[in-house]
Amino acid sequence: MSFIAILVALLLEQARPLPRGNPIHAGMRAWVRMVARAVDAGQPQQAWLAWAASVLVPSLLALALHWLLVVTLGWAAAVVWNIAVLYATLGFRQFSHHFTEIRDALEGADEARARQLLADWQQSDASGLPRSEIVRQVVEHSVIAAHRHVFGVLVWFSVLAAFGFGPAGAVLYRLGEFAPRYWMHKDRSMSQPVSSTLQDAATRAWQLLDWLPARITAIAFAVVGSFEAAIEGWHDYEQRGPGDSDGVILAATAGAVGLRIGPGASIAPAGDADDTQPDGAATPTALVPPGQTPEVGHLRIIVGLVWRTVVMWMVLLALLTLARLLG
Repeated sequence: MSFIAILVALLLEQARPLPRGNPIHAGMRAWVRMVARAVDAGQPQQAWLAWAASVLVPSLLALALHWLLVVTLGWAAAVVWNIAVLYATLGFRQFSHHFTEIRDALEGADEARARQLLADWQQSDASGLPRSEIVRQVVEHSVIAAHRHVFGVLVWFSVLAAFGFGPAGAVLYRLGEFAPRYWMHKDRSMSQPVSSTLQDAATRAWQLLDWLPARITAIAFAVVGSFEAAIEGWHDYEQRGPGDSDGVILAATAGAVGLRIGPGASIAPAGDADDTQPDGAATPTALVPPGQTPEVGHLRIIVGLVWRTVVMWMVLLALLTLARLLG
């Protein structure tokens, strides 16, 4: 059932992606905004209550409706519900337009437009970035977006669905990622100040939710790319100290495709003896990841890596589904 739901949802998302400002995502924003306003009081108890109301309650509702459909209408109706949930939470087209527009601008030698598109996407200052740095950031943001919008959702959906929790995992992961990002954005814009306690609680919860999916994504990229180099890059990154999940994914991706991306990649080219940080201090070359400097042509390599990973996921799910049916 999981294989069919994921396959149909991906095909639907490619054929008819949800438009920007669609009512589903607008409702998600309205929900987490309303919960923060109603519950956030700056205390740890209220912070965790706000997070649970924003993330766990919709997940449980998705699960409840799944089992209600199973009991009343049968598994076919439940599969349709799973497809609907995955269609709203899973997919490349939720972020790929940013990637495509920036790539087209770079291929057309319109670096000014590429910088503006990157700034609009990440809500940051991209003025003055050289071409190679634009490409590097596009690669990094696209890899992380692919993980959060596709592979992370697949992991949580597949794991919980295997234990009878229906589409709850997809909702849990999507809202678990969205809530801290949205609250941080609203706090920075001061349009709706959110307490640091709530932001910290949501961030800690997200780190726990993403720990396993991030490492599964890193392993998957290693399998479809250069396995030994990807694992070595991942190991080297974690040897430097406790690293975050995004860093693990980027370190594995860097090794898988042989590009200089991830933590330390923007400091200086690897192997330069006079590498310096912005403050003029010497940068140890051991901290600069190896690989080629990203160029526009490498964007297609990243696309290929991601799609090979999707195919691997689908083949694995198909085999598991077949084994379950035969068993």
